[in-house]
Amino acid sequence: MLTATINLYRKAYSGLNRNIWLLAIVMLINRSGTMVLAFLTLYCLQEGFSIEQGGIVVAIYGIGSMLGAFIGGKLSDRFGFYNLQFAALFLGGLMFMLLGQMQSYLAICLCTFVLSMVNETFRPANASAIAHYSTIKNRTQSFSLVRLAINLGWGVGIAVGGVLASINYHLLFWVDGGTSMLAAFCLLLLLPRSEGEQHRIAMRNLSSHEKQASAAHRDRTFWWFLGFILLFASCFFQLFTTVPIFFKDVLKLDEFHIGMVMSLNGILIAVVEMPIVFKLEGRKPYLLLIAAGTLLMGLSFLLLNIPFLGGMLIAVMSVLVLTVAEMMSMPFMNSYYISRTKEHNRGAYAGMYTMAWSAAQVIGSSSGAILAHNIGFVNLWYLTAFVCVVAAMGFYRLHLRSPKWAAS
Repeated sequence: MLTATINLYRKAYSGLNRNIWLLAIVMLINRSGTMVLAFLTLYCLQEGFSIEQGGIVVAIYGIGSMLGAFIGGKLSDRFGFYNLQFAALFLGGLMFMLLGQMQSYLAICLCTFVLSMVNETFRPANASAIAHYSTIKNRTQSFSLVRLAINLGWGVGIAVGGVLASINYHLLFWVDGGTSMLAAFCLLLLLPRSEGEQHRIAMRNLSSHEKQASAAHRDRTFWWFLGFILLFASCFFQLFTTVPIFFKDVLKLDEFHIGMVMSLNGILIAVVEMPIVFKLEGRKPYLLLIAAGTLLMGLSFLLLNIPFLGGMLIAVMSVLVLTVAEMMSMPFMNSYYISRTKEHNRGAYAGMYTMAWSAAQVIGSSSGAILAHNIGFVNLWYLTAFVCVVAAMGFYRLHLRSPKWAAS
């Protein structure tokens, strides 16, 4: 059993392009300094602004992210993913440092908007880079490896951010900006300019008719897919907004135990996602796996309404099931939409996909809190589970209608 497990892990991490590993290292460096967004509301309160004003700043960040994702997709196709990744990391680092110097509320709002817009241009370019450096066979593994680096970095960043915030909130902005700029220069030093960039330039010579015919916004199936992603992600983001409040106010867990339960999500992803993806890749169509994961996520919210279990047990069970659902669905979402792209339009697809997630973050975070206040947590979890079922049915419907794209 032990030997089989070791072999499974070895196979799960083997066969990946060297550049994917280097890209994962760059992401680990960048995300290890990610701390400003997590403490942005608390920073606004510390600066003397109200809770409502802090919430508006976070919402502005989300709006800027959506615009940045759209712009990033366009720029990535036009100038190449390599150049855009460097520019987004470097300029984003400068913007973090600048935001920390802003004092008036208007200046903080404006700087936050520009920062999020610049920052989010990175994601479509990064998705295009992962797709370019991987093969069809190991593409989902490649996305999972980068996800692993992001989760590890996020965990480090939050922990370090808490320490720095206890000393001086302004340190968050300097460290976040510094690691972003460090990641930009590591990109230059570690990753060679891809020959694929030359191919991308050649693809620009396609006729206008060919470009229009293959434009991302003309892909109706992709629009449906994005609609179901919006439903899925709006439910998923409850994990980071209303779920911790529910743990504290209803299940009566303290901050220490809430942190312990929430950390299970990142730990499990770091430890077992790669082997799970390796075992599932090629076994079932992408959309079928996504639909199953979405149903499982709905179950995780229903578990929160079980009245006869202890608070800690309910919390652990729900987070564990939701994490498994995340690992079954999210890596294959990337592979599915990438399978619909060509070299010359990959950035546009990635930009629209990132926009859907950014919109869900704004919608899910705000609507969840409002619904919890007005209809109560019990009804919120029933409603969230119902939305997951609707999304799962949508993914399954797409699978039936477009099996050639749903197949892995």
